[in-house]
Amino acid sequence: MHVGMVGLGRMGANMRERLRTRGIDVTGYDRNPAVSDVADLAALVAALPQDRRVVWVMVPAGPITRSVVTDLAALLGPGDVVVEGGNSHYTDDAVHAAELAERGIHYVDVGVSGGVWGLENGYGLMAGGSTEDVELLMPVFDALRPDGARENGFVHAGSVGAGHYAKMVHNGIEYGLMQAYAEGYELLEAQEIVIDVTGTLKAWTQGTVVRSWLLDLLVAALEQDPELAAIDDFVEDSGEGRWTVDEAIDRAVPLPVISAALFARFASRQGASPAMKAVAALRQQFGGHAVRPAPPA
Repeated sequence: MHVGMVGLGRMGANMRERLRTRGIDVTGYDRNPAVSDVADLAALVAALPQDRRVVWVMVPAGPITRSVVTDLAALLGPGDVVVEGGNSHYTDDAVHAAELAERGIHYVDVGVSGGVWGLENGYGLMAGGSTEDVELLMPVFDALRPDGARENGFVHAGSVGAGHYAKMVHNGIEYGLMQAYAEGYELLEAQEIVIDVTGTLKAWTQGTVVRSWLLDLLVAALEQDPELAAIDDFVEDSGEGRWTVDEAIDRAVPLPVISAALFARFASRQGASPAMKAVAALRQQFGGHAVRPAPPA
């Protein structure tokens, strides 16, 4: 199978590499010529086999994604498929699908989780679209997802929009989990009788009910920098936490933990907080997200 990949940043470049190592031909395009395989989108489309061309879009959500979809609508034809794997709001998917459908082009949205570790470990995938289109793309999904049972790393969540909706909720849960670990870390630091905070957290990574990959990553961050002295406690929010809370309000679903975690990120921008340093460190560990350096002493 041969696919096109638009966007070769932190995620897209690693996805291209994982696909290639697992037998999927990939032609990639990025505005940065140093990493791009072709000069432009037209060249990417021309490089693909003519029978049901597949182009995976992995660019920032919002205007950039909308622009790429519009450009692809003019270059692709009936039966081709656009896969949108960025973190778009699920309501944008209906707009993209409708625009492409006018030209007979199919659309699948995919929530992708795995961050900078996905190349090695595989990516959790949540797809939205028709059964026919998802089946067509299954070789790509199988190459990207973690090894093992398909259902443990991939789901056809529903119709168009379902993939990004599932990823939105996933990221909202992530906010809550990260905040809980970070607050626990700060409380351990505050009690002088606990002399090995990193070791305590590491002891929780096997056998306990709170073990998780996020906990592993917090331990890794603390082993690199036990005081988290090198980073500021300013924590960005990517948008999906806000969208999750907005959706909960619209549907009258109580989300006290996720809402509090989002508001804690706002609070991180107002003063020093050891817990928010831990959240910043976690985001850097799992996603390669930028952190602010600690201010000079």
